Amino acid sequence: MTAFLPASRYARVLGRELHYMEWGPADAPTLVMWHGLARTGRDFDDLAQALCRDWRILCPDTLGRGLSQWSPAPREEYRLDFYIGLAAGLLDALHIERAAWVGTSMGGAIGMLGAATQLRGRLSHLVINDIGPTLPRPAIRRILDYASQPPAFDTVTELETWLRGAYQPYGWQSDAQWRRMAETSLRRLPDGRLTLHYDPAIVGQFEHYPDDYERWMEYDSLRQPLLLLRGEESDLLLPEVAQAMTERGPRAQLLTFPGCGHAPSLNVAAQIEPVRQFLAHHRA
Repeated sequence: MTAFLPASRYARVLGRELHYMEWGPADAPTLVMWHGLARTGRDFDDLAQALCRDWRILCPDTLGRGLSQWSPAPREEYRLDFYIGLAAGLLDALHIERAAWVGTSMGGAIGMLGAATQLRGRLSHLVINDIGPTLPRPAIRRILDYASQPPAFDTVTELETWLRGAYQPYGWQSDAQWRRMAETSLRRLPDGRLTLHYDPAIVGQFEHYPDDYERWMEYDSLRQPLLLLRGEESDLLLPEVAQAMTERGPRAQLLTFPGCGHAPSLNVAAQIEPVRQFLAHHRA
């Protein structure tokens, strides 16, 4: 049995340096996994580990997150259209013509909108994790409450405790998974304390582009197979929106996971296996 260990890589895209983790054999079909608003590509470690025997998997850190560069022009670049350009540019840089897509929250929006615009014809099928073509304002306010002013901590243990509270809706995670989240979600401040990895300016997207996530027209244009995942307690993907997504556009296949809200972690077999099966069924 061959073990595929992940590689940490960097690419220059649209004049910006992006970090990504790469899993699996280089000659396998490509699968992109794109994370949520204030997260990193390392959130997909468990899913990527489970799928990397059959896929070449790319897990980027979005501009302003993780190990990727922070934008020198945050107002212009922290928005969906620019993120889609980065995704297209990364595929171009790696000479990848076509890929499947798994996207959590913001990463799902990038996939759906990208498939209708700059990535049209390049995304074979989509797994969209707990986001739709419209967002409820109360959920946005909740996310902004914890993301807009990242706190500072004296220790990694304190940061981990905070993450366990802020990301409780992700559902069950082992102690090791929480610790990994902490260790991949931090940066050191000049005073020696720790804070979260991302550029706080990323949340300006909701002020400068308040309709950035209102995308029913683009969703309705999609024809790719689409698996829609929803946390049963999600406040971001409401039941009526999820139902409408099964009736419009690509007529998504909907799967709801109990015991979590926004967004399912995709870190346990009950969540990983349906994703594996869907991707394999529609694999080019």
